[in-house]
Amino acid sequence: MPVLSSASPLSTGLGLALLVSLCLVAWPAAGQTTPGTAGDPRGSDDVIVVGGDHYHPPYEFLDEDGRPTGYDVELTRAIAEVMGIEVRIELGPWSEMRHKLETGEIDVLEGMSYSEARDASFDFAPPHAIVHQSIFARRGTPPVERLEELRGKEVIVQRGDIMQDLLIEQDVGAELFTTDTHADALRALAAGQHDYALVANLPALYLSRELGLTNLVPVARPFSLRYGYAVKEGNADVLAQFSEGLAILKNTGRHQAIYDKWLGPLEQGEGLPWKRLGMIGAIASALLLLILGGIVIWNRLLKREVASRTAELHRQQQQLIQADKMSSLGVLVSGVAHEINNPSGLLLLNLPVLRDAHDDARPILEAHYREHGDFPFGGLPYSRMRDEVPSMLDEMLEGTQRIKRIVGDLKDFARQGSHDLGERLDLDEVTRTAVRLVDNSIRQATDRFEAHYAGDLPAVWGNAQRIEQVVINLVLNACQALEDRDRGIRLTTRFLPGDGTVTLEVHDEGRGIDPAALSRLTDPFFTTRRESGGTGLGLSVSAGIVREHDGDLAFASRPGEGTNVTLTLPVAPPDDAVPHRNER
Repeated sequence: MPVLSSASPLSTGLGLALLVSLCLVAWPAAGQTTPGTAGDPRGSDDVIVVGGDHYHPPYEFLDEDGRPTGYDVELTRAIAEVMGIEVRIELGPWSEMRHKLETGEIDVLEGMSYSEARDASFDFAPPHAIVHQSIFARRGTPPVERLEELRGKEVIVQRGDIMQDLLIEQDVGAELFTTDTHADALRALAAGQHDYALVANLPALYLSRELGLTNLVPVARPFSLRYGYAVKEGNADVLAQFSEGLAILKNTGRHQAIYDKWLGPLEQGEGLPWKRLGMIGAIASALLLLILGGIVIWNRLLKREVASRTAELHRQQQQLIQADKMSSLGVLVSGVAHEINNPSGLLLLNLPVLRDAHDDARPILEAHYREHGDFPFGGLPYSRMRDEVPSMLDEMLEGTQRIKRIVGDLKDFARQGSHDLGERLDLDEVTRTAVRLVDNSIRQATDRFEAHYAGDLPAVWGNAQRIEQVVINLVLNACQALEDRDRGIRLTTRFLPGDGTVTLEVHDEGRGIDPAALSRLTDPFFTTRRESGGTGLGLSVSAGIVREHDGDLAFASRPGEGTNVTLTLPVAPPDDAVPHRNER
C-alpha cells in the first residue's frame, strides 16, 4: 500500500494556502468530469480525455448505472480538482482503450502497468499503486514457480494486458487464450477451460468473492509491477499535470484515503462463499446424524479441515495485501533515495574543489597574516580559522560520502529484486549493509551495540537482498526488546568447518520470551507486540527466506535474561559443482 511522505508544518501551511488560492481562482472549471459521449472522442481542446478498463474492479469499472467508478476513477477526479483541469473519463474494453491511446483518440490511461517494452511507446507518471500479478489455477492443479514452467500449457490472459505482453516478449511458449476482462478469464478457468490464468491479485480476490469462484487459488509467488498514469510518448504537458496532482494528493493525505476506501476492505474480507460452504456442511451433518450416529466423528474431522483451509485462505489474502504495502513502501524509499542523491552528488563534486581552492589560497593568507597580523576570516579570527577550515571541509566531505553510502544501501534494499538464489554472497558484507540501514534505530535503542565479524568467511549461495531483509528484521526485533539504553545488542559471525556452515548470532539483553511462545515465533500473524502495532509477519517471512536458502533460524530465550537468535546458512560448494538454485 502506498505510504505518504510527511512535510514540515511551515511547508504544509504554505502549500495549503497556495492550493486554496488556486482552487478559488479556477473554481468554475476544477474537477469537472463527464461520461464518454458519441461524436468527437476528444471534445473541447481544454478537456483531457482519460481512458480506462470498463471492468477491472476495484481499480476501475462501470457501476450499475453505467457510470465510471473505482479507485483509479476517484483518483483521477481528485487530481482534476486540485489541478483545476477538466477531464472526461471514458471506460471501455482494455485493448480498445490502449489502441485509442496509441492513435491519440484519448490523452491518458489512468491505470497502466509499467514495462521496459511499453516505455518505448508510452511515458509514465510516478506509480500510484503497486499491482501484484499471480498465476491462478483450479484446486488440485500442480503449482508452478516461474513463467517458464508454462511452456506447452493453455494460459488465459486479458487481451492487451501486461501479462500477454510479457509472455510474448519472453517467448515462454505457452498457448495463449485471450479474454476481454479479468472476470471472463476467471470464469473460464473456474468452468474447467484451459490450465492457468494470469491476472492481477486484488481484482482476482475481488471477483472471486463477488462471483463465488471458490475453486480457484494462486499457485505461484506473486510478482509486482508499477501501476500508474500513462500517455503517448512525447505528451509531456499532460503527464506533468497528472504527476504534480498526484504529488499534491500524496502530501495532503487524500491519496491514502482514496486507496484505503477502495483497496483496504479486501484486508478484512472473509469471503462469503466459505460462509455458505459452512452452512451447507452444517445441514449435511444434521442429515447424516439422523441416518447414522457414527458419522458424527467423520463430520467433525471434515469441519476441522474446512476451518483449516478457510484460515489458510485468509492468511494468503493478508500476505498479498501486505506484499502490496511493502512494495509501495519500497517504491517510496527508492524515490526519496534518488532525491537525496542529487544534492549529495553536488556536495561530493564541489567540496574537493573548495578544499583545493583553500589549499591554493592558504600561502597568500599566511603571508598576509605575517605582514599585517590577525584579520577576520569568515566572521572569526584567521589565526583560529586557518586550522578549523581544513578539518571542517574534511568532515563535510566524509559526512557526504556517508550519506551517499546509506542512500545506496536504501536503494539496494528497496529495489524490486528477483528471487534468484544463484548469487555468491559474503555474510559479513550483507550484515554490515543491514547494520548501516538500521543505524538510526540502533542508536535510539541502546548505547551498547557490538558487532564482531569473523572475516574471510566462505561464500554462501543465495540472494543478498533477501538475506539482508532477514538480518534487518532480527536487529530491529532486538532493538524493540530492550527496556532501556543501558542494555546491549551483540552481533557475531562465525564459520563452523565441521558443519560446513556459517552463522550469525544476534543476542539482545532485552525482556526475553516466554518458553510457551518460542515454538510459535515464526507462525504467520503471531506476535508478542500486538498492542504496539506488531503484525507478526516479520519472523514468519524471515523464516521462509531462510528455508529457501536451505538454512535454519533458531531461538533461545528466557524471560528477563534476553534472547539469542542464530541464523545458519550452508557454505557454497565450488562453482562448477553448484546447480542453479531455482532449478532444484
